[in-house]
Amino acid sequence: MQTSEAFCGLVCTATDERYDATATGESDAGARLEAAYDYDAVEWSDEALADAPRSMWRYSDLLAFESPVTADEGGTPLVAAPTLAEEVGLGELSIKDESRNPTGTVLDRGLAPAVTAAREADADLVALATPGNAGQSAASYAGMADIRSYAFVPSRAPFSNKAMVNVHGGEMRVAGGRYPDAEAALHEQLQSEWYTLQEFDNPHRHDGIKTVAFEIAESVDWALPDAVVLPAGTGEAVAGVVKGFRELREVGMTDDVPPVYAAQPAGCAPLVAAHDRGADTIEPWESPDTIVGELEIPEPNGAEPALDAVAETGGGFVAVDDENSLESAVVAAQKAGLEVGAAGGVAVAAAGELAADGVFGPDDHVVVVNTESGTKTADVLRSHLMGKGI
Repeated sequence: MQTSEAFCGLVCTATDERYDATATGESDAGARLEAAYDYDAVEWSDEALADAPRSMWRYSDLLAFESPVTADEGGTPLVAAPTLAEEVGLGELSIKDESRNPTGTVLDRGLAPAVTAAREADADLVALATPGNAGQSAASYAGMADIRSYAFVPSRAPFSNKAMVNVHGGEMRVAGGRYPDAEAALHEQLQSEWYTLQEFDNPHRHDGIKTVAFEIAESVDWALPDAVVLPAGTGEAVAGVVKGFRELREVGMTDDVPPVYAAQPAGCAPLVAAHDRGADTIEPWESPDTIVGELEIPEPNGAEPALDAVAETGGGFVAVDDENSLESAVVAAQKAGLEVGAAGGVAVAAAGELAADGVFGPDDHVVVVNTESGTKTADVLRSHLMGKGI
């Protein structure tokens, strides 16, 4: 197995016991696993990165695998949105546009190393439950690795995700209902032995997403923005991005970690509710009700690491209603020229609300992460316009 020089293995977050790069699930102590690195072995500088590939793998020193399954994910632009900044009263607003990834989602960054781990484990079948985007991404990378894949999706998953799972050669089962029904169906119906690609059960998923933070920091010459806002569903993007900023500090590229704010739909906001209670664990959201299906996760697998990550940065959580989220995605398309998905619209809306509440000021530079392409939720965004008579 070819792993990077700095990679130290997967580590139990409770005992520090080490596991190899292909381990999945909980440790022997019943805790989650985390990819660990020897930061002293990493010597980064502008000069050292000058000839690196323009993808997430330019940061391969802090990724587990040397020879990944890849479609050149990452390397997405940080797009200035001055009109949006002026409208909400910010000094600068930039959008990290993850819609430019191979399957149009930030999750490509995590599924690439996760499927690489499956290949290194000689897996015959990979599987996961997903609200949509991760299933499409998993099918793509599994296809490149010549591994059979299975995605269990809820019936309300976007048609584009369902279609592209099959187009990429993956197999799919649709569970009636919502995301928890897809999770249950995976474990009840799939009888074959499989290698898991589930978030946090496969620690490479959020470990890959940390490269978003690396790219944001490099785009602003390692000075760091005043805040980062991103949508939260499973918690993997939040935990990953904060891990990335933490690691930049560890290797000496930055001096601090910016405040990170996680946004959820008001109709399904278990992380927001836990934060407001001052709790470090969540209570499952009893009646999820949001049009933003990608974020309709009533009991996130990554609740604890996401809550801890945001607390570490001094950031916070915010809930926004669907109408505001969809309108924000439309405005971003019309004013910034970016095809922001419904989930990304949640983050754009949250940035505006935080500015209105005085959390962000007129001199601040705020980065919003658009986690998916607008084409994934085009019907939802179009319906929003039709509801306004457009």
